[in-house]
Amino acid sequence: MTSTPLLAEQTDRRRWFALAIVMTAAFMDLVDVTIVNIAIPSIQEGLGATFSSIQWITAGYALAFAAGLITGGRLGDIYGRKRLFLIGIGGFTFASALCGFAANSEMLVASRILQGATAALMVPQVLSIVHATFPAHERGKVFGLFGAIVGLGAVSGPLLGALLTEWNLFGLEWRPIFLINLPVGIAGLILGIRYISESKAPKALRLDLVGVALATLGLLMLIYPLTRGEELNWPLWGHLLMVGSFAVFAIFVMYERYKARKDGSPLVELSLFKVKSFAAGTAVQLTFGVALGIFFLVWTLYMQVGLGWSALRAGTTGIPFSIAVSVAAGISVQKLVPRFGRKVLQAGALTMAAGLLIYIWEADRYGTAIHSWQMALPLVVMGIGMGLIVAPLTEAVLSEVPRGHSGSASGLINTMQQTGNALGLGLVSVVFFGVIDDGLAPGQMGMAFVDAFQNALWWAVGVLVIIFGLMFALPAHSRAAVEDGDGDDAQMSSPLAKESALTP
Repeated sequence: MTSTPLLAEQTDRRRWFALAIVMTAAFMDLVDVTIVNIAIPSIQEGLGATFSSIQWITAGYALAFAAGLITGGRLGDIYGRKRLFLIGIGGFTFASALCGFAANSEMLVASRILQGATAALMVPQVLSIVHATFPAHERGKVFGLFGAIVGLGAVSGPLLGALLTEWNLFGLEWRPIFLINLPVGIAGLILGIRYISESKAPKALRLDLVGVALATLGLLMLIYPLTRGEELNWPLWGHLLMVGSFAVFAIFVMYERYKARKDGSPLVELSLFKVKSFAAGTAVQLTFGVALGIFFLVWTLYMQVGLGWSALRAGTTGIPFSIAVSVAAGISVQKLVPRFGRKVLQAGALTMAAGLLIYIWEADRYGTAIHSWQMALPLVVMGIGMGLIVAPLTEAVLSEVPRGHSGSASGLINTMQQTGNALGLGLVSVVFFGVIDDGLAPGQMGMAFVDAFQNALWWAVGVLVIIFGLMFALPAHSRAAVEDGDGDDAQMSSPLAKESALTP
């Protein structure tokens, strides 16, 4: 009689250890995305990298990440989420070492692409493991924690990058921003083997290789020319590739429907888009990724190149943003969403837009004489808005997704945001560098960057207005996660089935 409570206690402790491990991995990935931006001037100086190379150091990661996420999520469904998570975190750690020891900009770009590809194996498993491990009534709290981690990781990266760059540990300059992943990744690999329980889709699935090829091709055709367009003076082939990508996506959809009818193992479960919360939520994720992709890169360039600030000053300027995101993310899920539902996310979009408008006004009024403390107000307002979005959005998108498709669904969520992020990075060439005249005198560069920063923020405001409109398609209040009606997940409703699913 005493063994049952003991087993339940061990199972409960085990899943919370597993949650800490996958959250740490997610945090590591998010920090790695933003930590690079703050070190761009140091990398450019240390490797003699061109702007094209610098752009690919950031966009190459996002491109590989976006292209592989759907496949990574489905591989977890088929071969086991724990197995793919461990492969992903091991590969990510190895790629981080290659980045840290890169001898030139070409090696760094290639290593970043590998890093993005391995992150695409690791990251989808995070939400999948949470979705498969925690019952519906606990997922709101867990997703709230995940949202706080997302916000904290996105905005603490610049501070960590600034400190590591300024400290110049062992004379390695910018390289510790990648090497810091090694001890974290190794620890996550060792602890993950012990504490994470394996889970798979309830039905046997096969990898859709044709779907993988079509999805990857479509994303590359869309993002590659957008990223390189400004550099190559927008060649005709770039426009043709971007237009052609939509035809490839249409073929992909038709093939996925055929694949679902043939053997029930499509890469993307199109039936997910019949779930209103999922369809609307992924559209929001895409456009939100565009806004973040634009803002974080131009923000760094504005402070370090336009204003001439050090990496440390630029990094510490973002501290109010980090605090605001974390606090708002925690409050939104626990207190606000249960009462106000979708209105919380819409308030977040409007609040972020308000913060951007304040930033535009301050940049125009103070020019290159602006101080860090003057940026605190718009950053806090923006941070509150971001926190109101990132935490509840994840729960809203996944709340009604059947467990058997959680890997595919989480892969799609991340793909949408990373595709948006890559699109945003590509748009930086248009909305930021596209308005800076060539051949400016050194004394004119500061104000040129200030003007370009304001222009880019106006674009981000426009994107947030679109997001606000898309949010009307979200359910007014998220229902509790539903289970599949095929019997497999119906069995998961019993405590015994849940307990066995958590046991390796």
